[in-house]
Amino acid sequence: MKEIENLSEQWCGRHPSSVSRLAGAGSSRRYYRLTYDAPVGNGGVLSVVATAGDDVRENEVFCALAKVFGRYGGRARPFRVPEIYAVSADGRVYLQEDLGDRSLFDIIRKESGKETLCRRLRVVLDALLSIQTIPAVEWDGLIGCRPFGERRVRWDLNYFKYSFIKPCGIAYDEERLEDEFEALAHSLSSYPSAIEGFMYRDFQSRNIMSDNDPDCAPCLIDFQGGMKGPALYDAVSLLWQAKAGLSGKVRDEMMRYYIGRLAGVTGADEESLIELTDGFVLLRTLQVLGAYGFRGLIERKAHFIESIPPALSNLAALIHKGVLSPYPELESCCRRLIHLDRFRQPAADRLTVEVWSFSYKKGYPENLTGNGGGFVFDCRALHNPGRYDEYKSLTGLDRPVIDFLESHAEVAEYLGHASGMVIPAVETYRCRGFNHLQVAFGCTGGRHRSVYCAQSMAVRIKETYPDVEVRVVHREQCIDRIVAKSEK
Repeated sequence: MKEIENLSEQWCGRHPSSVSRLAGAGSSRRYYRLTYDAPVGNGGVLSVVATAGDDVRENEVFCALAKVFGRYGGRARPFRVPEIYAVSADGRVYLQEDLGDRSLFDIIRKESGKETLCRRLRVVLDALLSIQTIPAVEWDGLIGCRPFGERRVRWDLNYFKYSFIKPCGIAYDEERLEDEFEALAHSLSSYPSAIEGFMYRDFQSRNIMSDNDPDCAPCLIDFQGGMKGPALYDAVSLLWQAKAGLSGKVRDEMMRYYIGRLAGVTGADEESLIELTDGFVLLRTLQVLGAYGFRGLIERKAHFIESIPPALSNLAALIHKGVLSPYPELESCCRRLIHLDRFRQPAADRLTVEVWSFSYKKGYPENLTGNGGGFVFDCRALHNPGRYDEYKSLTGLDRPVIDFLESHAEVAEYLGHASGMVIPAVETYRCRGFNHLQVAFGCTGGRHRSVYCAQSMAVRIKETYPDVEVRVVHREQCIDRIVAKSEK
């Protein structure tokens, strides 16, 4: 904080009257709003945004690109970028123009009229095309050796594999999947050179600041990850942003508009560009699922977890369209992913209770609703059948293990105490109209005691409240299913 105040002093000769932390996103950068009692700087502003990040190279790229793009943008031009006011000597902090708090994402979610929404999106897509077609000589040397190509595509595909497929417990043939990744990477890298330009790479509505006037030039931020690549990718990133929730009709209409403008500027064949679109939609969908998996399932950030179900809906649409047909192993993985109960949105008017078993060695179970979870019960004090050779290969779902645990009175007493807390909570949640409750049982390996207890609790809840949907998730066994009324 002291470094930020010192930079303010160097820039305008004054310390800010207040400094407030702004909400971040997926990166490690930190943002602060600095406000002043009286106008400061050449523009006479009352507030600026300070960005603090330890990746000095990333900061340098952003500031350099902002300077370049600033020569092509402005209030009377198709787009704006934030003005950079000052940079610290070590490059870890910089002050930039305060563009407010209202992103295009906020506007899209509230926009009810299709005509006004499409009008706004056309302005944004025109802005995108303007920044994409800035001559490469202006920016190419600033972004380093980061071209879009087979290597980059493979990175994104493996990001999806290791950060989403694996944490979800989906099995696959490693060699077949890698062969298909290679083929897909080659296909996506074979785009016409005419549509190559500045590729924003994360052109989505949260990185676009706007206001009430749909015709006003949008303000673009977070372009430091840009590279040289196909223009189509950025348009796809905007229109297929999962949580923005654009309808298929709006997406198709806006994509046709953008492709028409792109073809007019570059001379590329319009029909050929349309044929390329599905491939880039697939790549972007897999890439963001990788990001949601890492930030949500691994780092447990609620914002990213909430984005998983709509992203899977986009993936389901691609499967239905036949886009994944040339890649059978990948398609098989994706079909199983979209049918996982854990990512199904609960009905707004019905309570869903999730009962998990897990290993403490592998961390607490994630909560996909953003409400922070519920009950967590520690089973490690119970007698462990996993210590005996005859039970080691079995789980708490197998009859010998069940009989072993039920022969110990402590287990029934333990479950009785747990039920004494959970069952009344379910009743309260039903009466108050809540739609989600999570209950979790953990043991050392997540194989015997926690599995038995979770299964027993799930059945008990379902028997007590047949109208409640009960999901049981045995995380370490990769079991995720709805509990039937007749289960014992």
